[in-house]
This record gives sequence, structure tokens and C-alpha cells, in this order.
Amino acid sequence: MTGPKGRWLLKNAVVFDATDGSIGAGGDSVLVDDGIIAWIGPDADAPAADVVIDAGGRTVMPGLINAHVHLANDGAADLAAQVRDDSTATAAYRAVANALVTLDAGITTVKDCGAADNVVIDLGRAIEAGVVAGPRVVAAGRVITMTGGHGYFMGVEADGVDAVRTAVRGQLKQGAGFIKAMATGGVLTSGVKPTQTALLREELETIVQEAHHAGRRVSTHAIGRDGIENAILAGVDTIEHGFHLDAELFALAIERGTYLVPTLSAVHGIVSEGESGGIPTWIVDKAKTEADRSTAMFRAAVEAGMNIAAGTDAGTPYNPHDGLVEEMVQMVSIGLTSARTLLSATRDGAVNAGLSELTGTLEVGKAADIIVVDGDPVADITALRSILLVAKDGVIHRSSLQSQAAAVGARNEVAA
Repeated sequence: MTGPKGRWLLKNAVVFDATDGSIGAGGDSVLVDDGIIAWIGPDADAPAADVVIDAGGRTVMPGLINAHVHLANDGAADLAAQVRDDSTATAAYRAVANALVTLDAGITTVKDCGAADNVVIDLGRAIEAGVVAGPRVVAAGRVITMTGGHGYFMGVEADGVDAVRTAVRGQLKQGAGFIKAMATGGVLTSGVKPTQTALLREELETIVQEAHHAGRRVSTHAIGRDGIENAILAGVDTIEHGFHLDAELFALAIERGTYLVPTLSAVHGIVSEGESGGIPTWIVDKAKTEADRSTAMFRAAVEAGMNIAAGTDAGTPYNPHDGLVEEMVQMVSIGLTSARTLLSATRDGAVNAGLSELTGTLEVGKAADIIVVDGDPVADITALRSILLVAKDGVIHRSSLQSQAAAVGARNEVAA
């Protein structure tokens, strides 16, 4: 069942609504009508629907949210080279293909953290208009970075308060759903150390001011401690990576409600593939310096009670767009509970994306972004490796479940 929005019912479900970390006892139904969740309750009380789908006692939960992706990149060994070599059209083709992979994996919303030529802003519009299939896209457009700073090849280079103000306003004019700023150096930019301080606190404060005036959130690439501190004190909403966060900074971030998107997959994927995978030596060397720290930092973040949204940095070397579940498995292995991990990729991911009124939980009135999981992911996060149905905005993208379609005087079995 794909195509226009309709009225359909998922019955015989165990509901994980993601309003908290609990999961239902089973025997419940979820009614979808014109793309919206219209009703949730016991099977015996379920309203009539045009199509009834039997979940078979499986878990029904919100679609997943990946808080850090680069849809215009596909995991090539050298992201910067790919960005430089791709024409705008080629980058757009990559983005369309990656969007389809993303949605197929049960990821119904993404935050795209940077692309050249604003191709992903345009892709988000095309998906919303139904031109192509894909997840809901909240795109930053071009990143804001200092001259020669991390990500300059997909960014607006700006130095000083007036220049960064102009840069932010320019991205808002293009339709950016949030602003991405570079507070430190990074792994994938040649000649730049990951821990070096980049945009200064006063520049970050101006970026935050302009974005918040426009009702947009600010995500900040920040690896080194001084850059992280600058970003938190400037009022950013999200720290991306955050490998050098420490106890003092955790306390400061928690006090201010700052989110962390740990992107564990990014550096570990680079280290795992190494030079044998064609990754330039200078990228591998920098990733090796941060890999162990990223794991230790995340363990400490869990213990501190940091706000966490799951994100992978998909599109970076050997980091696929269907890899969010494996990121979540890694998060659990380091110490986050399965329930909290699920919330980080649903409810908390929606808060982080500024979409909590639209998606992230299964509640009446919200968008019908739904997946069906063969197992209990609260008990075992690896159950997410078996997703049997994916729906976004009430349209079923794929399903291996059976449904019953109403007909005159009878119900006929049809393949979903």
C-alpha cells in the first residue's frame, strides 16, 4: 500500500508511543486518517477503517529520526573531494538516492547538517511536494565557518560579527530549517586540527541571536573543549560530536538544556576502514586521535544525564544512510538504556529538530510517521534491525505485513 493518504488501521499491536520509555502490553490499535494519527486504543474499540493491517503482536512505534546526516554525500572515502568534484546536479542526484535509502531504513525525519549549493533545502521541498520519496528533511543549507575553517567547501566563510550575521541571514533567506556553525576544526578538512578553536564566542552569540530571532535552532560542530564551551555559553541548541566534553561542560549544558548528538559512527567508521578503504592518511590519523575519546565522552554523558539525540553523520567516509540502528546499538553497548536510546531517536530527536509538535511520538493529532518492528526494542535494541513497515505522513512507503481492504459486503485479503 503506497500512494495517497487514506484511512487505515494497525491492529494487534504493542505500542511504544515514545512519550516516555514504557511499552504497552499489546492488543492495541492505531488509526491513521489523512496522514494524521486519529486514534489509539484497544483493538475491541477500534473505529472502522478502509484498510486494516494486522501487526501480529509486533511493536508499533514512531519513525526514527537521524539528527545528523549529509544527504548529498554517500560515504565516499574523501567527503571534501566529493563535494568539490560534484556538480550541483550530481549532488542532487546523490541526495535523492540517499533520501530513499534513508526512508527505506525506517528513518522518517532527518536533520541535514550541511551541503553545497543548498541542494538539500531544495530536496526537502521536493519531498514535501511529493515529487520524490524521502524522509522529512530539516536542512541547514551551507554551514557557517571561519575563512579556511572546517567544512569551508560546503560553507559560507565568515569572519567577525557583521560577517556571520550576514551569513546567517543569507541561509535563512535560502530556506534553512536550522543553522549549522563550526566552533572548532574537524577531521575531514585538510590542514585543520579537530580541537582547534574556530568561530569565536561573540561570533557564535551573533549566529544564535539571528537564528533564534527567526525561530530557528542552532547546531554547532564542536570537538575541542574551548570551542564546546564557547558554543554552550553562546546559547547554541545542539553540540555535534562533542568529543572533549567534560564534567564541568556537562553540568553547563544540562543547566542550559543543550543537546548532544554524539555521532559515534563517524570516527569509528573511518578508523575501521582506514587507509585500506582509500581514506586519505591525514583523515585516518585525525580520526584515530578522537575515536577512544568519543566513546569515553559518551559514557560520561550518559552518566551525567545529558540531553541526547541520535545521529550518525551519515555520508561521511563509510558511514551509510541506513546506519542509524547500528549507531543506536553502539549507544546501548556503551551504557545508554534501550528505552533512552529509543527516545533519543524519536521524542528527543523531534525536540532537537524543532518538530516536537509534529512528530517524534505516537499521539493523536501528530503526523503518522510509523514503523512496525519485529520484536521488542525496549528489551533488545537489535530488534530494530527488523522493520516490517514504514509509513511517513500516513503514506505507507513499504510493508511486508498483510492487510484487509474493505469491499462491498466483504473484506478481501490483499498484499500490503
